Amino acid sequence: MIIRSKAPLRLGLAGGGTDVSPYSDIYGGAILNATVDMYAYTTIEPTDDGKVVFLAPDKHLREEYTDAMEVDTDGYFILHKGVYNRIVRQFTHRPLSLRIASFVDVPAGSGMGTSSTLVVSILGAYVEWLKLPLGEYDIARLAYEIERIDLGLAGGKQDQYAATFGGFNFMEFVGDNVIVNPLRVRPRYQDELCHNLLLYYTDTSHVSADIIKEQQQNVKAKKNDSIQSMHKLKQQAVQMKEVLLKGEIDRIGEILDFGWQHKKQMAKSISNPRIDAIYDAARQAGATGGKISGAGGGGFMFFYCPLLTRHTVADALLQFGGTIRRYEFTTEGLKTWTMERYETKNESRQ
Repeated sequence: MIIRSKAPLRLGLAGGGTDVSPYSDIYGGAILNATVDMYAYTTIEPTDDGKVVFLAPDKHLREEYTDAMEVDTDGYFILHKGVYNRIVRQFTHRPLSLRIASFVDVPAGSGMGTSSTLVVSILGAYVEWLKLPLGEYDIARLAYEIERIDLGLAGGKQDQYAATFGGFNFMEFVGDNVIVNPLRVRPRYQDELCHNLLLYYTDTSHVSADIIKEQQQNVKAKKNDSIQSMHKLKQQAVQMKEVLLKGEIDRIGEILDFGWQHKKQMAKSISNPRIDAIYDAARQAGATGGKISGAGGGGFMFFYCPLLTRHTVADALLQFGGTIRRYEFTTEGLKTWTMERYETKNESRQ
């Protein structure tokens, strides 16, 4: 048999960064995000040869271990190894035998929560295979612990919950607790937002951990400008929730711009001259606001383009290279399923 899973990537519409410790621990955070039809996929094939094989078919990468109670977390497959180690340590208490492969619809460092979404996808496949008694909150929390505690990777809390729950969510972060409030955004409001929100890939990537560490340090050092900016981003999340539920969609551009101006104050590396130039060109072409997706520094940006301005904005962005990406909002989060596997006579195996 084969076990498959997929988890959706997200757009952080408002409040980004307020889910990161120590800010969220001290002041509490609030974020509004929405998942889109781009995914992290995982396939597990149970085997009986005592080997653990990690595969990235799109990158032609492979690592193999035998009778492994624990695997080292070096190399390309750090996320896969972190999940495997936690599953063995917490649930099976014995080595597993399997081949596990994964891929993501967008490049790493694109600002759409790729790493955390991949962890959720990998974890979901194990939950499906081993029939682990974990609900949505359990999976999201475990994914967070694996990435942030077990592997020591810097970051926030929103991505794991967005990938697990899916849809439009207003999330609150109070100390160690996360509360996910699903929003009943009417379909026509979602369609209008999707029509007017232009998603643009800058053809660059970023290392979110470096930006987040700078942000964390600013909070620890009690830098007032950074902390006040995070307070404003919490307000932005509340504003965004209100306009989405009321259907005041054309206000979203100004709310995005409000957030972007304050987000840039959280850490110097969030923006750079190229990102500023792209943002300014989009505004001059008719966008009423926008932001970079995720921690900043590169990856995807999105802009609110009212009426018919998305075409003039898209034309204005041609000078910077990059690509416009089509997408739709999704209502579902993590999905898992099992299929019987029938080998063909001439099937080749890696």
